[in-house]
Amino acid sequence: MSNYLSSDRKKVTTHRLLEMKQRGEKISMLTAYDFSFGGLIDESGMDVILVGDSASNVMAGNVTTLPITLDQMIYHGKSVMKAVKRALVVVDLPFGSYQGNSKEALHSAIRVMKETHADAIKMEGGSEITESVQRILSAGIPIMGHLGLTPQSINKFGTYAVRAREEAEAEKLLADAKLLEELGCFALVLEKIPAQLAKQVAESVMIPVIGIGAGAGVDGQVLVMHDMLGISQGFSPRFLRRYAKLNEVIHEALKAYIEDVKSRNFPNENEQY
Repeated sequence: MSNYLSSDRKKVTTHRLLEMKQRGEKISMLTAYDFSFGGLIDESGMDVILVGDSASNVMAGNVTTLPITLDQMIYHGKSVMKAVKRALVVVDLPFGSYQGNSKEALHSAIRVMKETHADAIKMEGGSEITESVQRILSAGIPIMGHLGLTPQSINKFGTYAVRAREEAEAEKLLADAKLLEELGCFALVLEKIPAQLAKQVAESVMIPVIGIGAGAGVDGQVLVMHDMLGISQGFSPRFLRRYAKLNEVIHEALKAYIEDVKSRNFPNENEQY
């Protein structure tokens, strides 16, 4: 496995991601929300770090991503950026900061870029956000698109079920992917759609396509850090692979600490001044 870990410490850019797709190298992407984990993930050789609005769930305890604010996303983005040297960092524009108002969308994107120093922003939606995408791109701000299951629209969908199973929705998704590429987006996330459709999208566009619950036929994969490290336990979709059981490790460490304090075993003579 170590053969796939990059020793190249040169900064990952949108152009480098395009080159990775062209040569068939898969792109690794993971979420981060703070300085400590941002540094650990960057040091691992991760290609892309997403400061996701999933912070609303895993950091703030909300049921959906909708409550998180632009100011909160900027706070998380600044925290991560202080630790990252290599990975390309993308910050989600949160719900309400770009939908339906392209001028507000541009203002939100500019704030994110100026205040966090991130490399790009991510937006959910296709043709319905065309004007906002165009306005943001005209300012020179890179955009990663997001299609399929778009959590910011969960109240519209009413379910987290797989999207684009029906022909009409699949055709719209493919058309939206091509539109986002034509508008100038540098990459695209596809969430929870049939694997065959995701593969078709990845083969139909030149830009990198990152999947989450979208099968192996795309150009890269993204997961939420808390899920893949086993910190969060209540979320177990089919596409999630847990690479660690940190929930158990943390609980054992906390219990040991409590026991040592109660038994007067901590601190010992070597742990005091």
